[in-house]
Amino acid sequence: MRLLLIEDDEDLVRILKKDLEKAGFSVDVAGDGIEGEYLGNEGIYELAILDLGLPKRNGIDVLTNWRAKQNTLPVLILTARDAWYEKVDGFKAGADDYLGKPFHIEELLARVNALLHRIHQQPGGSLQVGGLTLDESRQQVTTETGEIHELTGIEYKLLRFFLLHPGQVLSKSTLTAQVYDFDSDKDSNVIEVYVNHLRRKLGKQRIETHRGQGYVFKERVE
Repeated sequence: MRLLLIEDDEDLVRILKKDLEKAGFSVDVAGDGIEGEYLGNEGIYELAILDLGLPKRNGIDVLTNWRAKQNTLPVLILTARDAWYEKVDGFKAGADDYLGKPFHIEELLARVNALLHRIHQQPGGSLQVGGLTLDESRQQVTTETGEIHELTGIEYKLLRFFLLHPGQVLSKSTLTAQVYDFDSDKDSNVIEVYVNHLRRKLGKQRIETHRGQGYVFKERVE
């Protein structure tokens, strides 16, 4: 799951990037509004975390420009705690949620996960699809028979993306983009290896190969 973090506070960026990656996200960072707006138009992110007080172009302008181009990228804005008017302006510009500074990383992660669930029509505290329950804090999956499987980092990223996009054909390049950030060495062959790992844990029929197109996660297995 790939996120875009647009924040110019380098100390905060280091902390957030580390915690978000630990939680199973791939994170790209933009330190100003112009770069952030450009990256947000690339169509590779599931969600953007957007600070409003940015150099070169403020967050409200970035968000306004995205929405003017029909860019529906989900956005969680960061605001100064006492700046209520920034929250109002953010919602008017098209934000999906906000979080006041300072904040606890646990709340940020909870809001990010809740927003992703809601956008993908998977409401509730845990991700449940096709009899599988994904524990996003422990990075474990429970099958319909009650078996609990620990997941490696890449297995977790892949399975969460599959569960948020059930029944959709997902190409290797799409999955690769969600597993790696810009700073990582990308290897599309890794996707095939870890898809097979998931099949061994969940059953071969769960993830179907569409030759020349990609993979499909099946909600129902006959």
